[in-house]
Amino acid sequence: RHPLATFFHLFFRVSAIVTYLFCDWFSNSFVACFVTILLLLSFDFWSVKNVTGRLLVGLRWWNQIDEDGKSHWVFEAKRVPTIAASTEAEARIFWLGLIICPVIWTMFFFSTLFSLKLKWLALVIAGISLQTANLYGYVHCKLGGQKTISRVTSRLFGTTDVPKRQSRRIAKDGTEDHGKTGTR
Repeated sequence: RHPLATFFHLFFRVSAIVTYLFCDWFSNSFVACFVTILLLLSFDFWSVKNVTGRLLVGLRWWNQIDEDGKSHWVFEAKRVPTIAASTEAEARIFWLGLIICPVIWTMFFFSTLFSLKLKWLALVIAGISLQTANLYGYVHCKLGGQKTISRVTSRLFGTTDVPKRQSRRIAKDGTEDHGKTGTR
């Protein structure tokens, strides 16, 4: 069980939404409200992506850039044969929070647009972007994680398609000797 992870999964999300709704009551400063909500959204994005997704549902995603400068998205899913009742509840909370919050931020988008409070539009778009990015990443993990994890593990353990690394030795006379070596 991970009650602390479950708490923080919902805390930052709900805090950002509540702060957005009631910020005018607490402060007249647009900048203070904007920064506070953006920080809460950023904390939420980081905690969901790096902590709660891994602990509550066994999913993880990230982006890595190879030596050629190409961006590669990696989606992982932990293989869990059975889930206990307590972790089923945590998984439900995880997915409900992950799905409902982007819907709420989308409703905020339309209400902000139609009420012509355009200064809040950038914040609402940031909220939609961060919430939807996590949702997109975890849906990819859930649907395609099993295929991806087998590719990642095969690369790590050198079972297939591992390119041989070049080693370079400089001889005593200053000439270079190139040779193929296996993985280190």
